[in-house]
Amino acid sequence: QVDVAAMVQLFGYVDVTDTGFIVAVLSIAFNPLFWNVVARWEHKTQALSRVFGSPHAACYCLGAAILVLNCVRSHCFTEAMKSQPKLEGWDCHWTYYSGLAISAVGTLFVISSFLALGFTGTFLGDYFGILMEEKVTSFPFSVLDNPMYWGSTAIYLGWSLM
Repeated sequence: QVDVAAMVQLFGYVDVTDTGFIVAVLSIAFNPLFWNVVARWEHKTQALSRVFGSPHAACYCLGAAILVLNCVRSHCFTEAMKSQPKLEGWDCHWTYYSGLAISAVGTLFVISSFLALGFTGTFLGDYFGILMEEKVTSFPFSVLDNPMYWGSTAIYLGWSLM
């Protein structure tokens, strides 16, 4: 038999039936699915490059779509967090400032990744045939293998704590 006491306790703090929670989970899952499917489709067909007249224009348009979807995801996440129960013992200044620090570190990784890769490097330019001259090994890639993903995760974790 499986002891489900921990899961029962966890579900006391997460309302999985809340519409905002469900929408947030769906938007979190949809975003990477969308951009990976579109980028792989472009890599195989070059259809977006033909429609937009160039690989760069197509990559910039996909990047803009990804940014809009990320804004929607962040909004859905924020609304879901507002409607979820709070852990009373964690509702204090220490937790808030810890969350702020974690978000700040995450923001540092995301912004420095973007600056190191540029727009097309960040937004799947390699699928459009836009390749960098060499692998980026400077900060933050000298510290983490996937600083954009780790940074985004840290931002949302910090946001949750705040």
